[in-house]
Amino acid sequence: MEQSLGHPQSGSVVIVTGAADGIGWAAAQRLARDHAHVVIVDLNRELALERAHELGEPHMGLAADVSSQEQVEVAVASVLERFGRIDVLVNNAGIGEQAGTTLTQNVASFDRVINVHVRGTFLVSQAVARGMVARGKGAIVNLGSIAGQAGIPARNAYGAAKAGIVAMTRSMACEWARRGVRVNAVAPGYVRTALVDDLSKRGVLDRDAIVRRTPMGRMAEPEEVAEAIAFLASSRASFITGTTLNVDGGWLALGAPGETLLTEDAD
Repeated sequence: MEQSLGHPQSGSVVIVTGAADGIGWAAAQRLARDHAHVVIVDLNRELALERAHELGEPHMGLAADVSSQEQVEVAVASVLERFGRIDVLVNNAGIGEQAGTTLTQNVASFDRVINVHVRGTFLVSQAVARGMVARGKGAIVNLGSIAGQAGIPARNAYGAAKAGIVAMTRSMACEWARRGVRVNAVAPGYVRTALVDDLSKRGVLDRDAIVRRTPMGRMAEPEEVAEAIAFLASSRASFITGTTLNVDGGWLALGAPGETLLTEDAD
C-alpha cells in the first residue's frame, strides 16, 4: 500500500474506531496526513461528527457500537457506499477496566470489556477485511496493551481482552498474508489519556508509581502511539505482519525493581 509522507494518498480510506478522543483521535489526526479520507467511528455520534468536521470536508464521522454486528455492518456499508473501498483499519475502540479484585468483580462488567475489545476487533476486522481480501490489498492495526503481556492485579478482564487481540492479530495475519492484507498490533504502555485519568481517579492505578516503574520515566503521549500506528499502516512496514510493537517506554523490558533505574550516571 503505497503512500507518501505528509501527502495524502489519492483516494485512500482509513477507518479508526473509538476515534473521538485519546489514542484514537491522535491516530485519526496523524493518518489524515497520509490518507485522503479518515472515517471516525465512535459510540458518541455527536463527537464523531465534530471530530470529522475538525479534520475537514474529505473525512467522515459515524456512530457505531463495535460489539454490535448489525451496527458494524451498517457502518462499514456506509463507508463503502461513500468511498468505494477501505485501505486501512485501526481497531482502537475500548473501555476501561472495572475497579476491584477478581473476587469482587462483576461478571456483566467483565463481559462488557471482553465484548468491546475482543468481539469488537473481530467484528470490524471481519467486515472490513472482506473487501481488502477481495482487492488483495490492505492493512489492519489492532490496539493491544502491556496489560495483555504482563500480570497486572485487578485488571484481568482488560488483560485477557488485550491478550486475545494480540493472539487474533497473529492468526489473521497468517490467514491473510498471501492475500495482500497485513495485520499488526501496537501495545501501548501507560498513555496520558482521559481513560488513564479516570483509572487514576478511581484508584485503579497510581500515576507516580507508573512513572517510577517506567524506564523512560514518564507516560507516553497519544501522538507517540499514533506514530507507531501510522508506521504499521504504511508501506514502510510492507514486510511486517503478525507483529506486536510495544510502545511502552521500556516497561515490559524491565526485569528488575523500579528502584534500580538510574536517574544519572554513576561515578
